[in-house]
Amino acid sequence: METRFSFGGDDHLVGECSEQMSFEAFFKSLAAMRAIREAAIDGVTELCGGNASYMVRFDPDVIHPNDILREITVIDSVIDQSEPVLDTRIIEVPAYYQDPWTHETMMNFRERHQDPSATDLEYGARINGYDSVGSFIEAHHKSPWFVSQVGFVCGAPWLYQMVDRDRQIQVPKYIRPRTDTPQLTIGHGGAFSCIYPVRGAGGYQMFGITPMPIFDPAQVQSYLRDSMVFCQHGDIFKFKPISREQYDEDMVAVANNTFTPKIREVHFDLREFETNIDAYNTKLSGVLDDN
Repeated sequence: METRFSFGGDDHLVGECSEQMSFEAFFKSLAAMRAIREAAIDGVTELCGGNASYMVRFDPDVIHPNDILREITVIDSVIDQSEPVLDTRIIEVPAYYQDPWTHETMMNFRERHQDPSATDLEYGARINGYDSVGSFIEAHHKSPWFVSQVGFVCGAPWLYQMVDRDRQIQVPKYIRPRTDTPQLTIGHGGAFSCIYPVRGAGGYQMFGITPMPIFDPAQVQSYLRDSMVFCQHGDIFKFKPISREQYDEDMVAVANNTFTPKIREVHFDLREFETNIDAYNTKLSGVLDDN
């Protein structure tokens, strides 16, 4: 897997690990950023990870673009031999599927949808070959998801499903974007799920909503006091379906600044994962069940 480099303006270098999203490309981008950070190159001011790429921001007054390209190219070629492992965290994210708020919104924008006669979940279930919305929802929350990128809007996580490619949920975005999406909507477009940190326009299919804030400029939530953005590149999310009653309880806790997500530290090994994906995911999910 050879990385393709290109400059963005005068002070950015982009490394594209692959034209196609994959676990291998994602892990190469993680390893490259880790190695670049450890190299402490004079003039590098910021690193930003993507789904299958990474971006290096540098000060051209400190290091010449040709010099940064040469140094990053050497580092990138060496990390091809590194072990694809990651020390990260797994987070349980409550998910209220088929909630009334995203349902009302999707009904207001059916003329922009591929199938105006079906809900987003019904459409997603049908085109992915599921016989019911219930089985489709189960497929969505049963497996964990990698936070493969953070951004586009303030702290939005891009979520890549941790199953074989032929089992990954795939749905197109709306034909025309909506002008409204409820805050904390759980959406899906292409191969990626997401959570909308704030209310606004959007084009992803809407499957549900979470009570769990992931962006807090005031930093009043206890788990967001160190950073207003919760999601981190390389996090693992595991959705947990909840009822309306549980959603209401969680929202009270959010209002009182006492909501605390379940977070556990984990060591992830890509090679072991690929040997038996379902067994590895069961082990990961079991970490959340430990007290």
